[in-house]
Amino acid sequence: MPRYEITKFFSNSGSRNEVRMRVVDTFAAETPGTGNGEDASKYIYFVETLSSGDRVYLQRPANLHNGFDFLVCVENANYALPGQRRRNFPKHEDLGVDLQAKKAENEEMYTRLHGLLRRVFECEDVSDDEMEAIHFNTGLPVDHILKAIKWLFIEQDIRYWNYSGRNMTWGLVPPVNTEV
Repeated sequence: MPRYEITKFFSNSGSRNEVRMRVVDTFAAETPGTGNGEDASKYIYFVETLSSGDRVYLQRPANLHNGFDFLVCVENANYALPGQRRRNFPKHEDLGVDLQAKKAENEEMYTRLHGLLRRVFECEDVSDDEMEAIHFNTGLPVDHILKAIKWLFIEQDIRYWNYSGRNMTWGLVPPVNTEV
């Protein structure tokens, strides 16, 4: 079976169910495979473009091959620690550690980032201009974080359909300091 590469934008606007169903409906239209290995259908969906020009993409099937499962990957990224095997897909804790470092670097700027993260979590689109207005010297660029976490939220909404979904991923986002 061939590997299909598709470029498709998915709005993050709407309810959790509307957002996840846009993705599920796209996956449901895939050509089915006829077996394992080379007989499985394989899909790459390019879904976001970062300011660096690298793209966020969804890889199907994911490692576990379960239903609508997919892997969120970023071109030319390596989330592995030194000495570990290269990995272009972020784990939840990778983004959590990055966000902790950003908060420690500049709490005021992190509060602004947290506001954008909250909007992505609440199924709102965030513009590139809004992302570009927030800067850190630490870790990944802001658009990288926001565009990758959007897809981790969606992936969790699909995987944990009847449960907490994106709430599990939101738990990795450090809270803002509410003391004045």
